Amino acid sequence: MKLLALDTSSEGCSAALLVDGEISERFELAPRGHTRLLMPMVQELLAEKDLAPAELDALAFACGPGSFTGVRIATGVVQGLAWGLDIPVVPVSSLEAVALGAIDALEVPEDTGIAVAFDARMGEVYWGCFAARSGLPVALAPEQVCPPEAVTLPAGAERWFGAGPGWQYRSAMPEEVSGSVETVDETLVLRAAWVARLAVIAYEQGRAVPAEQAQPVYIRDEVAWKKLPGR
Repeated sequence: MKLLALDTSSEGCSAALLVDGEISERFELAPRGHTRLLMPMVQELLAEKDLAPAELDALAFACGPGSFTGVRIATGVVQGLAWGLDIPVVPVSSLEAVALGAIDALEVPEDTGIAVAFDARMGEVYWGCFAARSGLPVALAPEQVCPPEAVTLPAGAERWFGAGPGWQYRSAMPEEVSGSVETVDETLVLRAAWVARLAVIAYEQGRAVPAEQAQPVYIRDEVAWKKLPGR
Protein backbone atom coordinates (compact mmCIF):
# COMPACT_ATOMS: atom_id res chain seq x y z
CA MET A 1 0.00 0.00 0.00
CA LYS A 2 1.34 3.41 -1.03
CA LEU A 3 -0.62 6.36 0.33
CA LEU A 4 0.11 10.08 0.49
CA ALA A 5 -1.60 12.09 3.25
CA LEU A 6 -1.83 15.88 3.54
CA ASP A 7 -2.87 18.33 6.23
CA THR A 8 -3.21 22.11 6.21
CA SER A 9 -6.22 22.41 8.52
CA SER A 10 -4.37 24.10 11.40
CA GLU A 11 -1.23 26.17 11.97
CA GLY A 12 0.79 23.10 11.06
CA CYS A 13 1.52 22.10 7.47
CA SER A 14 2.43 18.48 6.87
CA ALA A 15 2.61 15.67 4.36
CA ALA A 16 3.16 11.99 5.08
CA LEU A 17 3.97 9.07 2.81
CA LEU A 18 3.03 5.56 3.87
CA VAL A 19 4.74 2.78 1.94
CA ASP A 20 4.01 -0.78 2.99
CA GLY A 21 3.33 0.20 6.59
CA GLU A 22 6.27 2.58 7.00
CA ILE A 23 5.53 6.30 7.34
CA SER A 24 7.82 9.21 6.52
CA GLU A 25 6.67 12.77 7.18
CA ARG A 26 7.41 16.44 6.67
CA PHE A 27 5.97 18.87 9.21
CA GLU A 28 6.36 22.59 9.85
CA LEU A 29 4.52 25.12 11.98
CA ALA A 30 3.68 27.81 9.45
CA PRO A 31 0.23 29.39 9.84
CA ARG A 32 0.56 31.36 6.59
CA GLY A 33 2.91 29.08 4.68
CA HIS A 34 0.72 26.17 3.64
CA THR A 35 0.53 27.03 -0.05
CA ARG A 36 4.29 27.59 -0.24
CA LEU A 37 5.32 24.50 1.71
CA LEU A 38 2.90 21.70 0.83
CA MET A 39 3.96 20.67 -2.68
CA PRO A 40 7.72 20.81 -1.92
CA MET A 41 7.04 18.50 1.03
CA VAL A 42 5.22 16.08 -1.27
CA GLN A 43 8.04 16.16 -3.81
CA GLU A 44 10.67 15.56 -1.12
CA LEU A 45 8.82 12.56 0.29
CA LEU A 46 8.33 10.94 -3.11
CA ALA A 47 11.96 11.56 -4.09
CA GLU A 48 13.16 10.13 -0.77
CA LYS A 49 11.41 6.83 -1.56
CA ASP A 50 12.24 7.01 -5.28
CA LEU A 51 8.52 6.85 -5.93
CA ALA A 52 6.63 8.31 -8.89
CA PRO A 53 3.20 9.88 -8.23
CA ALA A 54 1.67 7.32 -10.60
CA GLU A 55 2.74 4.56 -8.21
CA LEU A 56 0.48 5.84 -5.41
CA ASP A 57 -2.59 3.75 -4.59
CA ALA A 58 -4.54 6.47 -2.80
CA LEU A 59 -4.46 9.95 -1.31
CA ALA A 60 -5.74 11.15 2.05
CA PHE A 61 -6.31 14.52 3.68
CA ALA A 62 -7.55 16.04 6.90
CA CYS A 63 -10.93 17.27 5.68
CA GLY A 64 -11.73 19.42 8.72
CA PRO A 65 -13.01 20.92 10.81
CA GLY A 66 -10.33 23.54 11.09
CA SER A 67 -9.20 26.73 9.41
CA PHE A 68 -11.54 27.41 6.48
CA THR A 69 -8.68 28.57 4.25
CA GLY A 70 -6.38 25.75 5.33
CA VAL A 71 -8.96 23.04 4.76
CA ARG A 72 -9.66 24.42 1.27
CA ILE A 73 -5.95 24.33 0.40
CA ALA A 74 -5.61 20.62 1.17
CA THR A 75 -8.93 19.87 -0.52
CA GLY A 76 -7.87 21.61 -3.72
CA VAL A 77 -4.46 19.95 -3.83
CA VAL A 78 -5.78 16.47 -3.13
CA GLN A 79 -8.59 16.83 -5.66
CA GLY A 80 -6.17 17.98 -8.35
CA LEU A 81 -3.74 15.14 -7.68
CA ALA A 82 -6.51 12.54 -7.52
CA TRP A 83 -8.00 13.69 -10.82
CA GLY A 84 -4.65 13.64 -12.55
CA LEU A 85 -3.58 10.28 -11.16
CA ASP A 86 -7.06 8.70 -11.31
CA ILE A 87 -6.81 7.35 -7.78
CA PRO A 88 -9.24 7.51 -4.82
CA VAL A 89 -9.15 9.83 -1.83
CA VAL A 90 -9.74 9.09 1.85
CA PRO A 91 -11.10 12.08 3.83
CA VAL A 92 -10.14 11.93 7.53
CA SER A 93 -11.64 13.98 10.35
CA SER A 94 -9.15 16.46 11.79
CA LEU A 95 -10.58 15.92 15.28
CA GLU A 96 -10.29 12.15 14.98
CA ALA A 97 -6.68 12.42 13.80
CA VAL A 98 -5.73 14.52 16.84
CA ALA A 99 -7.50 11.97 19.05
CA LEU A 100 -5.19 9.33 17.56
CA GLY A 101 -2.18 11.52 18.28
CA ALA A 102 -3.38 11.99 21.84
CA ILE A 103 -3.70 8.24 22.38
CA ASP A 104 0.00 7.94 21.55
CA ALA A 105 1.30 11.13 23.19
CA LEU A 106 -0.69 10.86 26.41
CA GLU A 107 -0.59 7.06 26.61
CA VAL A 108 -4.38 7.00 26.90
CA PRO A 109 -5.60 3.79 28.56
CA GLU A 110 -8.06 1.46 26.85
CA ASP A 111 -11.70 2.65 26.91
CA THR A 112 -10.69 6.10 28.18
CA GLY A 113 -12.37 9.07 26.50
CA ILE A 114 -10.51 11.73 24.52
CA ALA A 115 -12.25 15.09 24.18
CA VAL A 116 -10.66 17.05 21.33
CA ALA A 117 -11.19 20.80 21.11
CA PHE A 118 -10.06 23.20 18.38
CA ASP A 119 -10.44 26.98 18.45
CA ALA A 120 -13.25 27.71 15.97
CA ARG A 121 -12.99 31.50 16.45
CA MET A 122 -16.06 33.66 17.07
CA GLY A 123 -16.17 32.42 20.67
CA GLU A 124 -16.70 28.78 19.70
CA VAL A 125 -14.83 25.48 19.66
CA TYR A 126 -14.90 22.47 17.37
CA TRP A 127 -15.63 19.54 19.67
CA GLY A 128 -15.20 15.81 19.16
CA CYS A 129 -15.39 13.00 21.71
CA PHE A 130 -13.78 9.62 21.18
CA ALA A 131 -12.88 6.49 23.14
CA ALA A 132 -9.54 4.69 22.90
CA ARG A 133 -10.26 1.20 21.59
CA SER A 134 -7.36 -1.07 20.65
CA GLY A 135 -5.13 1.98 20.20
CA LEU A 136 -7.56 3.79 17.88
CA PRO A 137 -10.15 6.54 18.42
CA VAL A 138 -13.82 5.54 18.17
CA ALA A 139 -16.36 8.37 17.95
CA LEU A 140 -18.81 8.53 20.86
CA ALA A 141 -20.92 11.40 19.50
CA PRO A 142 -21.26 13.55 16.35
CA GLU A 143 -18.67 16.30 15.99
CA GLN A 144 -20.00 19.79 16.64
CA VAL A 145 -19.20 23.46 16.90
CA CYS A 146 -20.48 25.38 19.92
CA PRO A 147 -19.45 27.86 22.63
CA PRO A 148 -17.12 26.37 25.26
CA GLU A 149 -19.95 26.81 27.77
CA ALA A 150 -22.08 24.31 25.81
CA VAL A 151 -19.69 21.36 25.45
CA THR A 152 -20.69 18.03 26.98
CA LEU A 153 -19.13 14.61 27.51
CA PRO A 154 -21.20 11.73 26.08
CA ALA A 155 -21.71 8.34 27.67
CA GLY A 156 -19.21 5.64 26.79
CA ALA A 157 -16.19 6.47 28.94
CA GLU A 158 -15.64 6.84 32.68
CA ARG A 159 -12.24 8.56 32.46
CA TRP A 160 -11.46 11.49 30.16
CA PHE A 161 -8.35 13.11 28.68
CA GLY A 162 -8.36 16.36 26.70
CA ALA A 163 -6.38 17.35 23.61
CA GLY A 164 -6.12 20.25 21.19
CA PRO A 165 -5.65 24.03 21.37
CA GLY A 166 -9.34 24.63 22.05
CA TRP A 167 -8.69 23.57 25.63
CA GLN A 168 -7.35 27.06 26.24
CA TYR A 169 -11.02 27.79 26.97
CA ARG A 170 -11.21 25.18 29.72
CA SER A 171 -12.15 27.77 32.33
CA ALA A 172 -15.30 28.59 30.33
CA MET A 173 -16.40 24.96 30.02
CA PRO A 174 -19.00 23.47 32.37
CA GLU A 175 -17.59 22.08 35.60
CA GLU A 176 -18.90 18.60 34.76
CA VAL A 177 -16.62 18.70 31.70
CA SER A 178 -13.52 20.51 32.94
CA GLY A 179 -13.64 18.69 36.27
CA SER A 180 -13.93 15.27 34.63
CA VAL A 181 -10.84 15.60 32.45
CA GLU A 182 -7.73 14.23 34.14
CA THR A 183 -5.03 15.27 31.68
CA VAL A 184 -5.05 17.95 28.97
CA ASP A 185 -2.53 18.65 26.21
CA GLU A 186 -3.28 21.95 24.45
CA THR A 187 -0.11 21.71 22.36
CA LEU A 188 -1.07 18.80 20.10
CA VAL A 189 -1.08 20.01 16.50
CA LEU A 190 -2.47 17.79 13.77
CA ARG A 191 0.10 15.82 11.77
CA ALA A 192 -0.32 14.10 8.41
CA ALA A 193 1.22 10.90 9.82
CA TRP A 194 -1.87 10.47 12.01
CA VAL A 195 -4.08 11.11 8.99
CA ALA A 196 -2.20 8.43 7.04
CA ARG A 197 -2.65 5.84 9.79
CA LEU A 198 -6.40 6.38 9.95
CA ALA A 199 -6.70 6.59 6.15
CA VAL A 200 -5.21 3.15 5.58
CA ILE A 201 -7.82 1.63 7.87
CA ALA A 202 -10.61 3.55 6.16
CA TYR A 203 -9.30 2.53 2.74
CA GLU A 204 -9.33 -1.13 3.71
CA GLN A 205 -12.91 -0.67 4.91
CA GLY A 206 -13.94 0.67 1.51
CA ARG A 207 -14.40 4.28 2.60
CA ALA A 208 -12.29 5.90 -0.13
CA VAL A 209 -14.12 8.25 -2.52
CA PRO A 210 -13.48 9.61 -6.03
CA ALA A 211 -11.88 13.06 -6.35
CA GLU A 212 -15.13 14.96 -6.79
CA GLN A 213 -16.45 13.59 -3.49
CA ALA A 214 -13.38 14.69 -1.51
CA GLN A 215 -15.04 17.65 0.18
CA PRO A 216 -14.13 19.83 3.17
CA VAL A 217 -16.07 19.51 6.41
CA TYR A 218 -16.73 22.82 8.11
CA ILE A 219 -19.47 21.80 10.60
CA ARG A 220 -20.29 25.46 11.26
CA ASP A 221 -21.55 26.50 7.84
CA GLU A 222 -21.82 24.05 4.95
CA VAL A 223 -23.22 26.85 2.80
CA ALA A 224 -19.80 28.54 2.73
CA TRP A 225 -18.34 25.90 0.41
CA LYS A 226 -21.40 25.81 -1.87
CA LYS A 227 -21.18 29.56 -2.47
CA LEU A 228 -17.55 29.57 -3.58
CA PRO A 229 -17.11 30.80 -7.18
CA GLY A 230 -17.60 28.03 -9.68
CA ARG A 231 -19.31 25.68 -7.24
